[in-house]
Amino acid sequence: MRLVSLLPSATEIVYALGLGDDLVGVTFECDEPASARTEKTVVVGGRDTSGMSPGDIDAYVKQRMAAGEDLYTLHAGALAGLDPELILTQDLCRVCALPSDHVEDALDHLGCRADVLSLDPYSLEEVLGTITAVGARAGVPERAEVLVGSLRARLDAVAAAVAGRPRPRVAIVEWVDPPFAGGHWVPDLVTAAGGEPVAARAGQRSVETTWAALSAARPDVVLVTPCGFHLDGAAGQARRVVPHFPDAQVWAVDGDALVVRPGPRLVDGVEAVAAILHPGTVPPAPSWAARRIG
Repeated sequence: MRLVSLLPSATEIVYALGLGDDLVGVTFECDEPASARTEKTVVVGGRDTSGMSPGDIDAYVKQRMAAGEDLYTLHAGALAGLDPELILTQDLCRVCALPSDHVEDALDHLGCRADVLSLDPYSLEEVLGTITAVGARAGVPERAEVLVGSLRARLDAVAAAVAGRPRPRVAIVEWVDPPFAGGHWVPDLVTAAGGEPVAARAGQRSVETTWAALSAARPDVVLVTPCGFHLDGAAGQARRVVPHFPDAQVWAVDGDALVVRPGPRLVDGVEAVAAILHPGTVPPAPSWAARRIG
């Protein structure tokens, strides 16, 4: 089956299911594994924001959204040339990826008959469900069952390791200018790691908040996990967060690898957060995954 992935998390799922050779198209943001972006045809492009500040990125996104303009560009000609059978997309977040209705409109225009699967999880359990859904639609349900079973076993191991221990109060900062608190599946990661998420929106979209509201939640630990950034970028933003939480530990976490992309590596994120909250109960987080800033 010829597969096209229009979001990085779906690309990670495809490779985790052993379907990398069947993947023919990806987005410009698909960087895990690194070969995905270099060996596959890029069918979705967008603005490179790597040199922009968080405030500038926020202003750019709001300006585009207010004008009714898209943040991503579908290269329809490239997509048609790939003759895909299954396209993986989403409707969860217009800031994160191209919505599925844009894809379906393009397919109608091109006369393509590809199947479109929209992956829209709002919880950690639903993320595991998307892996099952991709496996079923791609014709490898047994592989998906094995993969999800192994991920559940790792979650169970963390739960056993932290059972009975005090749960630190944890605030998740998904963006710093302006501040956004953790939403969707992110609070579930904290709970699974043995923490108590505060000022969070489990199972709901992340929304803009204030530093005063986050501070009023009295967190013991603050995790800075900005969308679109790996550890060094997260660390730079976390330094701006420290003054708002003089009585809490502030940690930068590789958001793209471990927190914000709803794929198999969220379980790596649970293990890394557990190591932060309950050191000594699980193996320490890798040096690339998390760094204490304050």
